[in-house]
Amino acid sequence: MAAKKHQQKFSLSRRAKSFIHSFHGIKLLIKEEHNARIHLLAIVLVIIAGIFLNISRFEWIAVVLAMGLVLTAEILNTSIENLADFISPERNNRIKKVKDLAAAGVFVAALAAFITGLIIFAPKFIRLFS
Repeated sequence: MAAKKHQQKFSLSRRAKSFIHSFHGIKLLIKEEHNARIHLLAIVLVIIAGIFLNISRFEWIAVVLAMGLVLTAEILNTSIENLADFISPERNNRIKKVKDLAAAGVFVAALAAFITGLIIFAPKFIRLFS
């Protein structure tokens, strides 16, 4: 029989602390992950382009979802890599496979975001420069 999870009453202070942990994770991501900083720079540039080119509300929704997808994939990839390194600090082909798959997830998310950006921004830049 599986152990029951200890049930606690709802606590606003515990909920607030969970946000603190989330913000700490974001801080760690920015501080320690070079690829995350590259993604954040791309996000800043996309936001500037979106404002400058006055993209529509629906285009903003697509852009925000794409940005969120990439950052989420990067966070999950980083988590998997850290856990894998903790479990097996030495070289291990099975751990390498897990890490490669997690990295592929970031690549797929970034590629989808790039294509989304092309669909939204390319026609606007073409019109701007023609």
